[in-house]
Amino acid sequence: MANILVVDDELGIRDLLFEILNDEGHSVELAENASQARLARQNGRPDLVLLDIWMPDTDGVTLLKEWAGAGLLTMPVIMMSGHATIDTAVEATRIGALAFLEKPITLQKLLKAVEQGLARRPTAPAPAAAPKASPVVPPGVPPAAPVNEAPAPSNRRSFDLEQPLREARDAFERSYFEYHLAQENGSMTRVAEKTGLERTHLYRKLKQLGVDLSKTRRLA
Repeated sequence: MANILVVDDELGIRDLLFEILNDEGHSVELAENASQARLARQNGRPDLVLLDIWMPDTDGVTLLKEWAGAGLLTMPVIMMSGHATIDTAVEATRIGALAFLEKPITLQKLLKAVEQGLARRPTAPAPAAAPKASPVVPPGVPPAAPVNEAPAPSNRRSFDLEQPLREARDAFERSYFEYHLAQENGSMTRVAEKTGLERTHLYRKLKQLGVDLSKTRRLA
């Protein structure tokens, strides 16, 4: 997952974005003004920045221009505003912003913009794997027979079919949801989409089954 910096002077917006992005498994840092955003950018290297345009000390477009001029615009930046004009959005894009989200921000648009932004972050090439050395076989000694690799562990569990139907069903459902939570890195949004349940229903179901979310969810 990624390190995301959220810059917005509204507490409610910061809390909402933190909850959503944290639920997706990202590490989220919050800043309520440009001063805190500068400090966060100086102390770390966020993979993505969600930047509000209208802030009391320095507006987001000015901060974006400042980062671009100082060579600090090395990460994708998504601008946010509920009152910005088309000209403002165009200017931010010209400076280097990747996208613009209009408030109130829908969950679908937010996650799509974040996904696209993270896909644009610079990546370092993976180091080439060193070639495997062939074993040296002394003259006159026959080569060893190949050793079969152990099969990959299965994610499937066996169930006690002798137990009552309700307990067997709960055991299966618990295993089912734990499997999908692990596959989706603890993302409740993606698990809800994959299993066809609404998130509220999914939360209640997991609580009822006693699924420990702390083991599957990555916290910031």
